[in-house]
Amino acid sequence: MPPRFISAAAGLLCLLAASSVSRADALSELSDFSVFDNIDLEQLAKGRPKAVRGAAMSSPRFLSVQICWVVPGTPAQQVEALHRWNPASHPELNILLHVSGPDFSRLGDAPRNAAVKALVKATEKLSPKLQMSRAEAATFAGGASPKERGIPPAVVTFWSDLLGARYQAFAAGGTAAQSSYDHTGEAINPGEQVSRLLQDQEKIRKQFAPLLDNSGIGRGAGGRPEQFWELLEIDKKGVLSLGATYGRPGAGGTFQVAEVSYYASGGYDTALTFHQMWPVTIDGRPFTLVWRGDLISSAEVANLRGIGRLAAEATFKKDISKSVGLFLRDTGGNR
Repeated sequence: MPPRFISAAAGLLCLLAASSVSRADALSELSDFSVFDNIDLEQLAKGRPKAVRGAAMSSPRFLSVQICWVVPGTPAQQVEALHRWNPASHPELNILLHVSGPDFSRLGDAPRNAAVKALVKATEKLSPKLQMSRAEAATFAGGASPKERGIPPAVVTFWSDLLGARYQAFAAGGTAAQSSYDHTGEAINPGEQVSRLLQDQEKIRKQFAPLLDNSGIGRGAGGRPEQFWELLEIDKKGVLSLGATYGRPGAGGTFQVAEVSYYASGGYDTALTFHQMWPVTIDGRPFTLVWRGDLISSAEVANLRGIGRLAAEATFKKDISKSVGLFLRDTGGNR
């Protein structure tokens, strides 16, 4: 799930940076915190993004993918492209709704497809697979389910209230303020999962420390974020998620972005996406070296072993590569 927001004002600071970053410094920094080493900028600029499995993770719930690419233009221009890009315009990414801010009434605009029907059915039965707290589950009032709508009013009200409360909790206390998914019987806490993901990837945590806080991410990290919510299709089921994106300019025209998906009604526990951008020069022209790292915690992969585990990792890497490829195609990054 790629970043959707970086403020234009912050992006302009990249252009105003007084110093510059050498190619050697950029490649050295990339090598220090990522799994990439001996990157050939010229070759990367001529080819496709390079995606690989991330560093080993300590929990079977965790997966990690890293990808890097080189694109014409400056980091400020790439930040602006991320800001403008709308991944929901691509059906193959299975993002049914993407909404900035807390307008949860937009749930009423959900399509009438099989994934949404599955979410409605699970909600009306209060399926134990739905990730929420027991207290949240107890607030469902039920009601008739008109066939002419994607999501009936009672279900819209229930999820609007649940998402709204978690949205406000994140605004006040970050990921640490999120309730556990104890309705599932596992009591998985998304904030704790974020912290564990970061502890597992100490080099990434250190690299992006200015965007993080002691609880993981959210409370005061990287300034004020843009929050958003989405209706996704995962394994043919509708999933509601909440996320927030932060960005900060660095020395020499560099830029960092962090996005946290701090709530999901199913499919995964939580996810983190990081971008690091460096300005580089190739054949006298400005380019940007981009590194992206994705970390995810999911019960769906916890019991996978052997071929099943490898297949899940390959699918995760394929999904990230597809998203990056569409972004580059839409924003003119493909050459």
